[in-house]
Amino acid sequence: MKHNFKITLILILMFVITQIIGLFVISTYNNGLSLPYGMEPPEIEPEPSLTIGISSVLFAFTFAIILFVLLMKLNASTFIRVWYFVVTILALGLTFTALLFYLPYKADYSYIALLFAIPLAYIKIFKRNIYVHNISELLIYPGIGAVFVSFLFSVFGGKAVIGIVIFLILISFYDIWAVWHSEFMQKMAHYQISTLQMFTGFFVPYANKKERKKIKLIKDKYQSQGTEVLEKQFRKSRIKVNLAILGGGDVIFPIITTGIFFVLYGLISAVILIFFSSLAVLSLLIMAKKGKFYPAMPFLSIGMFIGMIVSWFVY
Repeated sequence: MKHNFKITLILILMFVITQIIGLFVISTYNNGLSLPYGMEPPEIEPEPSLTIGISSVLFAFTFAIILFVLLMKLNASTFIRVWYFVVTILALGLTFTALLFYLPYKADYSYIALLFAIPLAYIKIFKRNIYVHNISELLIYPGIGAVFVSFLFSVFGGKAVIGIVIFLILISFYDIWAVWHSEFMQKMAHYQISTLQMFTGFFVPYANKKERKKIKLIKDKYQSQGTEVLEKQFRKSRIKVNLAILGGGDVIFPIITTGIFFVLYGLISAVILIFFSSLAVLSLLIMAKKGKFYPAMPFLSIGMFIGMIVSWFVY
């Protein structure tokens, strides 16, 4: 097992909760609520071909990766933080808008949603509070998922399931290459954590019993002297902290897939996909070894493919 039982349970619970929130948000936008902030995709007539749809999605995905790599090479950390800040505000705003939609007084809640989104995004990106980070992650990916589900239906039309299946296969092969061959994912994660001092995904630091005792002793001795002194002592002590992480892509792609199946086949199919994708993450965390990196998307894709087959039998 890569992490202890408690940390594994925390990661799984966060994954499942995010999937459920994602299903709720997508169902809300599929139930008469329009995507705010200009996120509604244009209607394409006639329905595009599958080849054009896949090419459009791959182009957008490749462009985003190349842009991020270029910004890393230029060490444009301030620009990346501002970029993440804006994206985080919009994603949180989308989720909060869906949550506020069910208030008894009907109104355009998209701007009220920003009142919740902006301070949460600010603390997450610039103040770096671990609790705010993970709580906001639970709400970011549902908002992004709602946009992508709408986008994929506009691009693929009735062939959305075929499109997402092909995309999951391609992204799985990319994940294998990026983690086990080029190690691009490790480099990107290291850059985010060390340079940007943030991470796009679930991020749970933890220490063993011996290290926790060291932390407690330092806190008891230096906490009264202020934050700067305390942080300096932590750096000097070189306390070893383990990191349990689950990348944002490993959370968002199951939400998108579940959303597509919800729109086409209903709630039961979506719940089945959530169950099997969660089971896939749990299997990976149990089989993985400490200190080693694993591409999660192949495991998730297999889990979701099994879920698709089961849901089709049920449907």
